[in-house]
Amino acid sequence: MAAHEEVPYRTLGRTGERVSAIGLGGWHLGFPRLTDDESVRIIRTAIDRGINFLDNSWDYFEGVSETRMGRALRDGYRGRAFLMTKINGRSKKEAARQLDESLRRFGVETIDLVQHHEMIRFEDANRIFDEEGANAALLEARQAGKIRYIGFTGHKDPEIHLHTLRLAREYGFTFDAVQMPLNVMDAHYRSFERLVLPELVRDDIGVLGMKPLANGYILTSGKVSAIECLHYALALPTSVVITGIESMERLEQAFEALRTFRPLSAAELDVLRAKTEADGRRGAFELFKTSSIYDGTAQHIEQLGEEPERVQRSVQY
Repeated sequence: MAAHEEVPYRTLGRTGERVSAIGLGGWHLGFPRLTDDESVRIIRTAIDRGINFLDNSWDYFEGVSETRMGRALRDGYRGRAFLMTKINGRSKKEAARQLDESLRRFGVETIDLVQHHEMIRFEDANRIFDEEGANAALLEARQAGKIRYIGFTGHKDPEIHLHTLRLAREYGFTFDAVQMPLNVMDAHYRSFERLVLPELVRDDIGVLGMKPLANGYILTSGKVSAIECLHYALALPTSVVITGIESMERLEQAFEALRTFRPLSAAELDVLRAKTEADGRRGAFELFKTSSIYDGTAQHIEQLGEEPERVQRSVQY
């Protein structure tokens, strides 16, 4: 079997880009227990076998994940990958600084997709669309050829995603991609699948599903297997399902999910939802929704940058 035949490709919304149905999550690649060489081996093996979508973020392990991925992209691998990363800055100045740092770490001139990371507060959208906000920095970067597409991510509440999409429309802007949790538990509690996914499909915005196994926590429920979790997310109208892969064994699991996947009927999806309803309806296995332990920007509020000057002046009144 040729390498590219192992992986189906899907279209990333209206961008027309062809991306692998499963993407390589960047957070896991920065784990301290992994060596640089082990991370590079995972990335290059994934690319060699057809996975071309690479996820990362400026803040993952203080840049270790991006640096390791940049090393893996040398020797001709950059041209075979669709590279995505995220920035935490909400101000134009901080977003531009973080983006330039990511470019240096990767050792590239252009990043395919850059996303506003962790839109987990309603005010995040207002801040990025301010004239001094982060989206202005990304628009300038796109004009300069530093990035190609713009998106946003979030894991907390679908209403924040909907607010961000509405505000973008008011500013005459359309995101190229949106990243959100899509898994067998999500349908039962603050559901991105039910509330946000239809809007993205309607507007032909690329759908990046994440947390298909909730960092493996969903598996502790004993109700579904890892392959069932990946199949569920793949069966939704996702452009790519991003999953954490920190070992060659986990990479093989991803390829097994792709090898055995077939489209699921509405009835088959309902069966999986029914199996997880009792555990899922309180969000008990989606800690990124129900706790703050995954909220990196809340733990490092300084990474957001300063509020717009006009907002700072308002405290004087």
